[in-house]
Amino acid sequence: MKEFSITALAQIIKACLAPQGLAIRNTQYAIREFTGVSTDSRTTKAGDCFFAIPGDNFDGHDYVPDAFAGGAVCAVVGKEIKGTKFIGKHILKVNDTVRALGDFAAEYRRKMDFKVVAVTGSVGKTTARQIAYRVLSQHYRVFQAPKNFNNNIGLPLTLLTADPEDQIVIAELGSNHPGEIAYLTRIAQPNIAVVTNVYPAHLAGFGDLQTIIQEKLSISEGLQPGGILIINADLVKCLNGNQLNYQSPITNHQIITFGKSDGSDYQARNIDSTGFGSSFTIDGPPPCGSRTQVYLPLPGPGNVENALAAWAVCSQFDLTIDDFALAVKGLTPVSMRAELLQIGTLTVLNDCYNANPASMKNALDILTNLGSVEKRRLTFICGDMAELGQQAELLHAELGASVARAGVQLLLAVGKFAKITAKAAKRTAEYNLGSREAGGLQTKCFDDTLSACNNLEKFIKDDDIVLVKGSRVAGLETAVEKLKEFFG
Repeated sequence: MKEFSITALAQIIKACLAPQGLAIRNTQYAIREFTGVSTDSRTTKAGDCFFAIPGDNFDGHDYVPDAFAGGAVCAVVGKEIKGTKFIGKHILKVNDTVRALGDFAAEYRRKMDFKVVAVTGSVGKTTARQIAYRVLSQHYRVFQAPKNFNNNIGLPLTLLTADPEDQIVIAELGSNHPGEIAYLTRIAQPNIAVVTNVYPAHLAGFGDLQTIIQEKLSISEGLQPGGILIINADLVKCLNGNQLNYQSPITNHQIITFGKSDGSDYQARNIDSTGFGSSFTIDGPPPCGSRTQVYLPLPGPGNVENALAAWAVCSQFDLTIDDFALAVKGLTPVSMRAELLQIGTLTVLNDCYNANPASMKNALDILTNLGSVEKRRLTFICGDMAELGQQAELLHAELGASVARAGVQLLLAVGKFAKITAKAAKRTAEYNLGSREAGGLQTKCFDDTLSACNNLEKFIKDDDIVLVKGSRVAGLETAVEKLKEFFG
């Protein structure tokens, strides 16, 4: 980040001097500027300003001494750090350190010349971000967070970590309850905002799909004057068709649509998907011109839409569709997101970063495509889908029906709600195929990931195609590591 005055920071976040801190105006020895921001004392560098963030498991205030020992010159705290004097260090006290971090990031963003692209959506936002980064970084100096920094701490850190020389910052905005996106977008102040799609997710926090749509579209509230909102055309059709009681906010920015359906500004046609990728042609306004063939080495129909969203972004920076098609040829999957692994004789679809009904459907589509090409047994290690509220049982039962229709032959269900999926899968198979043929679907339920991992060798066979997917709470990456241990 650009060097920043501690005095200016204090003014921006409305801080007062904590008892242990140096009076900035009264010492000739204290360092007066900082050159980075940290919220983790383990990675704090010389010259950093440390923000003490309270959390569920750890409180950053307990690690202020460690941050100073690591080279921090300043700390922003929400309470007194007792029992210690810090020579040559500044301690700024505020009411809320998370809010102070956001206020500072918003001001820093205003002072920088880089353009900001902000991406949100129920699924696909990380992959769309990564595709756009891959393409744009071949032509511009582009920054994105090294991790999935998409909340009220991660987004400010993304903006504050960018260098003054960066031309584009691509940020991700996540949410699990109303109001988060509106807050984050006012920090990011994007030039381009993207909504990849909207599906039922985090229903425990939102309640219904209408509220989710309103939350995602609120990303437009932070757009810069003359900004562009890029949105999935299927969502626009849903709103225009009055399928939901929602009024889109009146805006003065340009709206661009992408999708597979007619009428999209950026449309994919002639889609040919295999288990390992998709080829398609793209139509669209200039500079797209005539149809261009694109090969996307990422599996699943959802990734076609993610690529379209990324192309809509890239086209705003004067890239041609040929530039885009050439760059995406070399894409590799994002870790734990539709990541195809060859583990010995197994083909493993590692998609265990997170899960909701839409991403489960996409993963099952990929599994089915892989099976149609490889003609091998389809196995699904399925974890719970978290944060679905009162609809959790219904949505897990619907998933079970989809599992049966996808032709899965072995379902290993991990968790309370995944057991509902297993029962529904067996019931659907028996209804559709008859009890005799349904015997081809084997189900086994486990209470937790550890017990499932201890039994994987009993159920998984050589040459299986294995989908591993569940929400973060399931921690199914442990199962992938066990498969490597047993079959690698």
